[in-house]
Amino acid sequence: MRSRILILVTLAVCLLATAAFAQSLRERMAERAPAIVALKDQGVVGENNRGFLEFRAAKTQADMVAAENQDRATVYKAIAQKTGTSAELVGQRRAGKLAQMAHPGNWLQSPDGHWYKK
Repeated sequence: MRSRILILVTLAVCLLATAAFAQSLRERMAERAPAIVALKDQGVVGENNRGFLEFRAAKTQADMVAAENQDRATVYKAIAQKTGTSAELVGQRRAGKLAQMAHPGNWLQSPDGHWYKK
């Protein structure tokens, strides 16, 4: 009985830590969102066909783009584990949604790898 309680307490702590991590991830991505939109609107970065940002011009704000892509990879991996698919497939599906939401003039990468402006 004691070991079951210990297991339940451990699981509860893990769930709380996971929720806090997810909240932190959401906050970081939301904080970067206006700057990411500006870079896309300026044509500096585009959305590739794997659901990540990719430079299309001079690599300004490289640290921010790398941080955003790292957080996206974490999100895609978590969704993949939850749905029983691959992070790559999750990213490709997200790329399609990002393309639909993109502003006119934003760079996008088609599934075949061709870059175009919306």
